[in-house]
Amino acid sequence: MERYKIEVSGGCQCGAVRFHATEMLDNSHICHCRMCQKAAGNIFAALVAAPRDAITWTRGEPSRFRSSEHVDRGFCANCGTPLFYDDRQGDRVNFMVGALDHPEQFPPHANTGNESRVPWFDTLPSIEHGGITEDPEREDWWSAIQATSHQHPDHDTEVWPKKQ
Repeated sequence: MERYKIEVSGGCQCGAVRFHATEMLDNSHICHCRMCQKAAGNIFAALVAAPRDAITWTRGEPSRFRSSEHVDRGFCANCGTPLFYDDRQGDRVNFMVGALDHPEQFPPHANTGNESRVPWFDTLPSIEHGGITEDPEREDWWSAIQATSHQHPDHDTEVWPKKQ
Protein backbone atom coordinates (compact mmCIF):
# COMPACT_ATOMS: atom_id res chain seq x y z
CA MET A 1 0.00 0.00 0.00
CA GLU A 2 1.43 3.34 -1.04
CA ARG A 3 2.09 6.13 1.48
CA TYR A 4 1.28 9.70 0.48
CA LYS A 5 2.84 12.79 2.03
CA ILE A 6 -0.25 14.81 2.93
CA GLU A 7 -1.09 16.78 6.06
CA VAL A 8 -4.44 15.69 7.49
CA SER A 9 -6.26 16.78 10.63
CA GLY A 10 -9.52 15.74 12.17
CA GLY A 11 -11.38 15.09 15.35
CA CYS A 12 -14.66 14.61 17.11
CA GLN A 13 -17.79 16.72 17.00
CA CYS A 14 -17.20 18.49 20.32
CA GLY A 15 -13.46 19.16 19.81
CA ALA A 16 -12.26 17.25 22.88
CA VAL A 17 -10.21 14.87 20.70
CA ARG A 18 -8.14 16.05 17.71
CA PHE A 19 -5.51 14.28 15.61
CA HIS A 20 -2.99 15.06 12.90
CA ALA A 21 -1.35 12.76 10.34
CA THR A 22 1.62 13.61 8.15
CA GLU A 23 1.01 10.72 5.72
CA MET A 24 -1.98 8.77 4.48
CA LEU A 25 -2.43 5.46 2.67
CA ASP A 26 -4.35 4.88 -0.55
CA ASN A 27 -6.97 2.55 0.96
CA SER A 28 -10.04 4.79 1.22
CA HIS A 29 -13.02 2.44 1.26
CA ILE A 30 -16.52 1.78 2.51
CA CYS A 31 -17.01 -1.18 4.85
CA HIS A 32 -20.49 -2.67 5.08
CA CYS A 33 -19.71 -5.39 7.66
CA ARG A 34 -22.09 -5.57 10.61
CA MET A 35 -19.36 -4.60 13.07
CA CYS A 36 -18.62 -1.39 11.14
CA GLN A 37 -22.34 -0.67 10.83
CA LYS A 38 -22.68 -0.84 14.61
CA ALA A 39 -19.48 1.16 15.25
CA ALA A 40 -20.60 3.94 12.89
CA GLY A 41 -24.27 3.81 13.86
CA ASN A 42 -24.97 3.79 10.14
CA ILE A 43 -25.29 1.42 7.20
CA PHE A 44 -21.54 1.55 6.48
CA ALA A 45 -18.27 3.03 7.70
CA ALA A 46 -16.16 5.13 5.33
CA LEU A 47 -12.50 4.59 6.29
CA VAL A 48 -9.02 5.67 5.22
CA ALA A 49 -5.75 4.76 6.93
CA ALA A 50 -2.74 6.63 8.19
CA PRO A 51 0.50 4.88 9.12
CA ARG A 52 0.64 4.55 12.90
CA ASP A 53 4.01 6.35 13.01
CA ALA A 54 2.53 9.38 11.18
CA ILE A 55 -0.25 10.06 13.72
CA THR A 56 -0.19 12.58 16.57
CA TRP A 57 -3.05 13.17 19.01
CA THR A 58 -3.10 16.98 19.27
CA ARG A 59 -5.92 17.37 21.81
CA GLY A 60 -7.20 14.82 24.26
CA GLU A 61 -7.06 11.05 23.90
CA PRO A 62 -9.66 8.84 22.28
CA SER A 63 -11.51 6.22 24.27
CA ARG A 64 -11.39 2.68 22.94
CA PHE A 65 -13.76 -0.24 22.68
CA ARG A 66 -12.24 -3.65 21.94
CA SER A 67 -14.69 -4.94 19.31
CA SER A 68 -12.71 -8.15 18.81
CA GLU A 69 -9.47 -9.65 20.09
CA HIS A 70 -7.58 -7.78 17.36
CA VAL A 71 -9.49 -4.53 16.88
CA ASP A 72 -10.06 -1.39 18.92
CA ARG A 73 -12.72 1.13 17.88
CA GLY A 74 -11.82 4.69 18.87
CA PHE A 75 -14.33 7.33 19.83
CA CYS A 76 -14.71 10.50 21.87
CA ALA A 77 -15.99 9.69 25.35
CA ASN A 78 -17.42 13.21 25.61
CA CYS A 79 -19.61 13.39 22.47
CA GLY A 80 -19.51 9.80 21.17
CA THR A 81 -18.09 10.57 17.72
CA PRO A 82 -16.63 7.41 16.11
CA LEU A 83 -13.01 8.16 15.15
CA PHE A 84 -11.16 5.03 14.02
CA TYR A 85 -10.73 1.31 13.49
CA ASP A 86 -7.39 0.06 14.84
CA ASP A 87 -6.09 -3.44 14.11
CA ARG A 88 -3.79 -3.50 17.12
CA GLN A 89 -1.33 -5.83 15.40
CA GLY A 90 -1.10 -3.65 12.30
CA ASP A 91 1.03 -0.68 11.37
CA ARG A 92 -1.86 1.66 10.51
CA VAL A 93 -5.03 3.18 11.93
CA ASN A 94 -8.13 3.49 9.75
CA PHE A 95 -9.82 6.82 10.45
CA MET A 96 -13.49 7.43 9.86
CA VAL A 97 -13.54 9.66 6.79
CA GLY A 98 -16.27 11.81 8.35
CA ALA A 99 -13.96 12.62 11.29
CA LEU A 100 -11.45 14.27 8.94
CA ASP A 101 -11.53 18.05 8.48
CA HIS A 102 -11.64 17.52 4.71
CA PRO A 103 -13.44 14.24 4.00
CA GLU A 104 -13.88 15.24 0.35
CA GLN A 105 -10.17 14.46 -0.19
CA PHE A 106 -10.76 10.72 0.27
CA PRO A 107 -13.33 9.28 -2.13
CA PRO A 108 -13.77 5.53 -1.60
CA HIS A 109 -12.05 3.11 -3.98
CA ALA A 110 -13.71 -0.10 -2.78
CA ASN A 111 -16.66 -1.63 -0.97
CA THR A 112 -15.79 -4.30 1.60
CA GLY A 113 -17.84 -6.37 4.05
CA ASN A 114 -20.51 -6.79 1.40
CA GLU A 115 -22.07 -9.78 3.18
CA SER A 116 -23.90 -7.26 5.41
CA ARG A 117 -24.52 -4.56 2.82
CA VAL A 118 -28.11 -3.32 3.07
CA PRO A 119 -30.10 -4.20 -0.06
CA TRP A 120 -31.11 -0.60 -0.77
CA PHE A 121 -27.54 0.81 -0.72
CA ASP A 122 -27.35 0.86 -4.54
CA THR A 123 -30.50 3.00 -4.73
CA LEU A 124 -28.92 5.94 -2.86
CA PRO A 125 -27.81 7.87 -6.00
CA SER A 126 -31.40 7.88 -7.27
CA ILE A 127 -32.83 9.56 -4.17
CA GLU A 128 -34.10 13.06 -4.82
CA HIS A 129 -32.04 15.95 -3.41
CA GLY A 130 -33.62 18.14 -0.77
CA GLY A 131 -34.80 17.68 2.75
CA ILE A 132 -35.35 19.70 5.90
CA THR A 133 -32.07 21.63 5.64
CA GLU A 134 -33.04 22.83 2.14
CA ASP A 135 -36.73 23.48 2.89
CA PRO A 136 -37.53 27.25 2.86
CA GLU A 137 -40.33 26.64 5.39
CA ARG A 138 -37.75 25.20 7.83
CA GLU A 139 -35.10 27.89 7.25
CA ASP A 140 -35.63 29.54 10.68
CA TRP A 141 -35.31 26.16 12.39
CA TRP A 142 -32.05 25.33 10.56
CA SER A 143 -30.63 28.83 11.18
CA ALA A 144 -31.36 28.48 14.91
CA ILE A 145 -29.51 25.15 15.04
CA GLN A 146 -26.50 26.58 13.22
CA ALA A 147 -26.42 29.71 15.39
CA THR A 148 -26.31 27.68 18.62
CA SER A 149 -24.07 24.86 17.40
CA HIS A 150 -21.43 23.52 19.78
CA GLN A 151 -19.76 21.57 16.97
CA HIS A 152 -16.02 22.06 16.64
CA PRO A 153 -15.03 23.71 13.33
CA ASP A 154 -13.20 21.72 10.64
CA HIS A 155 -9.77 23.08 11.57
CA ASP A 156 -7.47 23.08 14.57
CA THR A 157 -8.22 25.62 17.27
CA GLU A 158 -5.95 26.81 20.03
CA VAL A 159 -8.72 26.70 22.62
CA TRP A 160 -11.98 24.76 22.61
CA PRO A 161 -14.68 25.13 23.60
CA LYS A 162 -14.83 28.78 22.73
CA LYS A 163 -14.55 31.21 25.61
CA GLN A 164 -17.96 32.79 26.33
